[in-house]
Amino acid sequence: MEPSLAKRYSNLRFFPHGPRNCYTLRSLVMGNKYLVRASFYYGNYDGLGKPPVFDLYLGTNYWHEVNYSDAGAFNWMDIILVVPTDYLQVCLVNKGMGNPFISGLDLRPLNTTLYPEVNASQSLVLVNSNRFHMGPTDNSIIRYPSDPLDRIWTTYNAIPNCTKISATSPMHNNLRDVYDVPPSVMQNAATVNSSRIDFSWNPSDPSANINSKYFFIFYFAELQHVPSKAVRQFDIIVNNKTWNSRPYTPTFLFANYFSGVVQGMENYSVSLVATKNATLPPILNAMEMYLVKPITAVATDPEDARAMMAIQDNFGVVKNWMGDPCTPKTFIWRGLNCSYPPANPSEIMGLNLSSFGLVGAISTNFRDLKALQYLDLSHNKLSGPIPNFIGELSSLMFLDLSSNDLSGPIPYSLLQRSQNGSLSLRVGGNPNLCGNGTSCRTVRKKINGTLLAAIVVPIVIAITLFVILFLLRQALKGKAKRKATGHEDGSALLGSREFSYKELKHITNNFSQEIGKGGFGPVFLGYLENGNPVAVKVRSESSSQGGKEFLAEAQHLTRIHHKNLVSLVGYCKDRNHLALVYEYMPEGSLQDHLRGSSWPFKCGFLYWLIKVLGALNQLYMCCFLKIGLQKHYISFKRELHIPSIIRDY
Repeated sequence: MEPSLAKRYSNLRFFPHGPRNCYTLRSLVMGNKYLVRASFYYGNYDGLGKPPVFDLYLGTNYWHEVNYSDAGAFNWMDIILVVPTDYLQVCLVNKGMGNPFISGLDLRPLNTTLYPEVNASQSLVLVNSNRFHMGPTDNSIIRYPSDPLDRIWTTYNAIPNCTKISATSPMHNNLRDVYDVPPSVMQNAATVNSSRIDFSWNPSDPSANINSKYFFIFYFAELQHVPSKAVRQFDIIVNNKTWNSRPYTPTFLFANYFSGVVQGMENYSVSLVATKNATLPPILNAMEMYLVKPITAVATDPEDARAMMAIQDNFGVVKNWMGDPCTPKTFIWRGLNCSYPPANPSEIMGLNLSSFGLVGAISTNFRDLKALQYLDLSHNKLSGPIPNFIGELSSLMFLDLSSNDLSGPIPYSLLQRSQNGSLSLRVGGNPNLCGNGTSCRTVRKKINGTLLAAIVVPIVIAITLFVILFLLRQALKGKAKRKATGHEDGSALLGSREFSYKELKHITNNFSQEIGKGGFGPVFLGYLENGNPVAVKVRSESSSQGGKEFLAEAQHLTRIHHKNLVSLVGYCKDRNHLALVYEYMPEGSLQDHLRGSSWPFKCGFLYWLIKVLGALNQLYMCCFLKIGLQKHYISFKRELHIPSIIRDY
């Protein structure tokens, strides 16, 4: 191998799995010309000593068979083409004759004016690396930077009895040169000591037939100063057909060419024959031999193909998703159903991606499959909402999204099409998916309620602990102060109105309206002389509290004042009849408010906030009672329960 190539091609990649493996060359300019080169150096990497045989495809079109018998030879294949899209795929197809491999893949942009024979309907395939210069016999290779287009030119040594000549002076190209042959190639030439140069060429192409066309280019330039009386003049004859209309004389240090198409032969002979007037033999500087390759296979619609490649990238699908999605039919991607209209691009009609292991959101690239009629994404791990664009796929008739983890509402467009029968829709097995606005609001309400509880409960606990600690500290300070002033056990007059039992019967209308009940006894609604309502708490016969305890409790209640405690209006101690008269609170008990029966709006943050604040107020009041009464050994636990806590707001 050429030393300059040894390092470049010392590694290869082989493909033991799958019938077709492809490289995708992206970011191309659609409609531009490119030279694509695939390089191969087997080097007996697998120890079998037998190079594999496989096919090479460019997109959906057959390129050439890779079949080299020399395990130690470096080989390559060039193709010049117009790219139909902004990407190009090079595929290696296993024929069951060994694992395909590749050593290098090159892409070179070309000016659109070069190689005018190349167009959208045909390309040029370099056959058997037949791009030759006539330089020294050391098998040297000319390529970039000597050739700005990075074409590979090898030495041709098959001309019998030839003599190699060269020039060091600068070369010039003909203004009509549409092949841009580099000066380094034209500075060498082969000539003979006879009147003609003869050589033959066998394509050795297994795909060749009588209809195969080949394109030859022969380059000429005079490299010697020809004496005035000397003449170098000859004809170019291919398979007994003269290409030049009149005898050709090359120009000194100016490159020129003759090109043409030949067809229908298994072997091609080329002769450069000196004319009768010539005194010098013919000369040849370089040549190229191409197979004319028609573009016959129609690929998948470019927009569909781009969409599928993007979907593949999004979900990391492997399967057999290589090359063109629909063509050739032999290699159609798993899960796809395509249409094949005559002479038109294939379109993707159906996608069955059930149980493909898809994870994440539904790809937005599905929207570009305009002809899609069938889409099955069931039994995957898709999450997030169902995108609205799916309902805009006008050709879609079947959609299965069941058994995923999709959430949120089903788009209205899908529901509407499902209801009118234009779409068969399956969405079961998505626990977080809701079919209408009401159910979605319910899901959100549950989530919001849980979130609210998670926020409010820790705050309430923190505030409660703070209040208790604060009140205990205040109580200890008050106790110390009372001890210091000597009033720990001081007494005071009741200072409240004393009612007779007869008066209580009158103001309560003979105890007709019971409004509550506690451990002391029942509570009745009454009205004073001025019309103010009062709550009359009467000791029941079953109460364990005696008269002495009753008077002591009443005395201390007159001395306790708190915004959360109702005021004591008076008392009754008439023989065995004991009662307390309190200010009446008309807004019900704490139990009513915690249950929500008296609150008009039973949801929302404000509702819960008021409940929490109310509970904190009651807690504060309880601490106040505990501290205020414990020194007098008065128990309030019997009377303190939720139904007994009443509200005035």
